[in-house]
Amino acid sequence: MSQPLIQVENLTKYFRAGKHAQLHAVDGISLQIQAGETLGVVGESGCGKSTLGRTVLRLHEPTSGRILFEGEDITRRKGVKQLRRDMQMIFQDPYSSLNPRMSVQELIAEPLLVAGEHSGRAEVYEQVARLMDTVGLAERLSGAYPHELDGGRRQRIGVARALALNPKFIVCDEPVSALDVSIQAQILNLLMDLQEERNLTYMFITHDLSVVRHISNHIAVMYLGKCVEYSESKALFKNPLHPYTKALLSAIPVPSIAMRDKKPQLIRGEVTNPINPKPGCRFAPRCPYATEECTQGEIPFEEAGPGHFVACRRAAL
Repeated sequence: MSQPLIQVENLTKYFRAGKHAQLHAVDGISLQIQAGETLGVVGESGCGKSTLGRTVLRLHEPTSGRILFEGEDITRRKGVKQLRRDMQMIFQDPYSSLNPRMSVQELIAEPLLVAGEHSGRAEVYEQVARLMDTVGLAERLSGAYPHELDGGRRQRIGVARALALNPKFIVCDEPVSALDVSIQAQILNLLMDLQEERNLTYMFITHDLSVVRHISNHIAVMYLGKCVEYSESKALFKNPLHPYTKALLSAIPVPSIAMRDKKPQLIRGEVTNPINPKPGCRFAPRCPYATEECTQGEIPFEEAGPGHFVACRRAAL
């Protein structure tokens, strides 16, 4: 197998939550993404998905661990200007992530002007026109402002901004969660077409397992800062091993009358406090299979099958 484009080794990101307290937002994550592929990162709100994406891009500085891009350790690299060309982000909210005082043309031109690689504004706006055409924005909208557009068009501006400097890697932070279902499909198809045309590599963050199944090559399941399962997409849906993953998959609506009596696995119990958490499985208080062993020491992240990793002492159940 070739060298991965992105490799994360034991990455942590803690936030101060008091004099002697730290919130463990990302805690010991290790994963890799091959060039041209998509890693889906799933989990409920507050599990650390977005923090992981922002830390990989160094929008948050990591507490410890390593981030490798094309084999180079960029964890403590001082010059991040080139990184910003190669690594970009599409934000969740297509309205709050855009400056309401700037037109569509100005918003897409901004990264090109900041980068400074152009011979004049005429060249910049020629590139803006090409980007608008690429993401499906009509030329007549170039003078429009974000409040005049619907959510789908706003998100297309976000995609165009992310593409402006021809990056190799893009973190998509729930880019369709704020959109209507029909618009979601359009944006997803756009992202997949762009990936094929430009050999883009994605980290696709979402809480919607139906979406992540559609777009991802591999999936990482997160719970309270920890990666509890990692596998190829097909293998995860066919044979989930972690009780948390099984509960998430059982909650996916099935559009079939024959499955109308299907009952989702309810997750009961108290959520573990992510501030200075105790050793052991953080899902244990809510897990129906947990024993005292699950709360004793860190749970190893082990390979249960070819390319299928899980952090659970009772994964066979």
